[in-house]
Amino acid sequence: VAIKQVSLRKQPQKELIVNEILVVRGNKHPNIVNYLDSYLVEDKLWIIMEYMDGGPLSSVIKEVHMAEGEIAAICRE
Repeated sequence: VAIKQVSLRKQPQKELIVNEILVVRGNKHPNIVNYLDSYLVEDKLWIIMEYMDGGPLSSVIKEVHMAEGEIAAICRE
């Protein structure tokens, strides 16, 4: 599993996090990292997701320049 820790103190719009959990909780797909559970630990929300080898896509796009066709292929998958 992967655990995403969200500091609730630094989150001005907490309802966005709740909405995100509600959306991912209700959707399961073999090509998307699936939500498993969430826990409130002190002032942090721990979101438990399936583990994705290679790290999050957000990290990849910060480090790698992709052509439009590559982005389209990723979105299609």
